[in-house]
Amino acid sequence: MLWEELEAIAQAIRSSLDAKNKARDVVLVRCRELTRLCALSIRAVHREDYAYGRQLLEEARKAVVVLQADLASFPELLYAGYTQDALKEWVEASIVYAIVTGCSLPGPQELNVPEAVYLNGLAEAATELRRRILDLIRTDCFEEAERLLQAMDGIYEILITMDYPDAITGNLRRATDVVRGTLERTRGELTLSLREHRLQQALQRMEGRAGPNPGKSG
Repeated sequence: MLWEELEAIAQAIRSSLDAKNKARDVVLVRCRELTRLCALSIRAVHREDYAYGRQLLEEARKAVVVLQADLASFPELLYAGYTQDALKEWVEASIVYAIVTGCSLPGPQELNVPEAVYLNGLAEAATELRRRILDLIRTDCFEEAERLLQAMDGIYEILITMDYPDAITGNLRRATDVVRGTLERTRGELTLSLREHRLQQALQRMEGRAGPNPGKSG
């Protein structure tokens, strides 16, 4: 009798774990696809192909809906590390697009992600803005670079107010430290480049006022 009861319990457990394992295999594929779409969207933004970047974000949004639907019966998989990381990439891509293009910033409710995932995605978006700022510096687009630096600074100011245990915020403190270091380096590089640019402009103005140097008469 005991053996039969144990076998029945074991069979029910096997069925449950089989279903969960199959769901996990599907979720891993979904997460990889979501991460790919988000990476491509960010790359399109850096290339200033905003229409394509937006298209990829829409595809990513649909992928998020499907992913979450797949996990409706498996909440433990929804909160697994690989799933949360993929959702974090979704947040990062959405925020980078919004900030660079000047669109309204989406919140966690709009993106349908937990608060901790949103905050960590926000942190990664701040560090990703550094790449855009460096590209702008190389083309002397200092006004736009300063705007994005202010966005980085604003994100950091918000992150440091999230003084909660790492178990709640998903190790946000470490991500915030990374943002601080990235922000300091970027501010220093932008300041130096801007000073050099202004000095070069001043020298050019002085040369223009001096006029051409007359040659010596023979």
